[in-house]
Amino acid sequence: MMRRTMIGLMTAMGVASMASAQAPRASADYDFAYRYPVQAARIAPLKAWLDADKARLRAKTAADAAALAEVEALCFPAAEAAPEQQFRDRLQAYAGHFWLMFDGETLISFVDGMVTDQPDLTDDLYENAALHSETGAWQMIFGVVTRPEYRKHGLAAQLLNRAIADARQQGRKGLVLTCKDKLVHYYAKFGFVNEGVSQSTHGNVAWNQMRLTF
Repeated sequence: MMRRTMIGLMTAMGVASMASAQAPRASADYDFAYRYPVQAARIAPLKAWLDADKARLRAKTAADAAALAEVEALCFPAAEAAPEQQFRDRLQAYAGHFWLMFDGETLISFVDGMVTDQPDLTDDLYENAALHSETGAWQMIFGVVTRPEYRKHGLAAQLLNRAIADARQQGRKGLVLTCKDKLVHYYAKFGFVNEGVSQSTHGNVAWNQMRLTF
């Protein structure tokens, strides 16, 4: 039987079991994180575990910023990758809108983004974490990121599906992201609709804006 390492549901009042936990809520302090044993060969059965929704919540800390920046740098050109300080600012402003997946203690995949009433994803949102509004209508998605050696197993899809489910449960109007041409078909599988060229020129790149409306 595969050993599974799980994190308990942490609350401001202490620790509670998942059985007694309520449905996920918008929070600036807590969010989903998945952890499981090392070995890429185990990804397939572990994916089934994730599908079974055996996730646990854990508090985010500033220490996560370094790991986030490391994985981001592996996946994006320097002009597009967010630096560690930017992740620190984001965690301070909206840690509850980071979805993290770990292999042991190693961060291997994540999804993140602020919430705002602004309907379009513009460059100022990437750059200024203070623009986050916890009661905002739209969940922005800034990154859907997986370490190169862990790709092609649907892990980031698990996190994006969690982000979509959370946004729906929190009463948002939907989610907005930007992507390059080669990924338009990928996000369409989740229900995102391409709205054409984005206002964003983040990293001096032309992006497509895609929206999933509930």
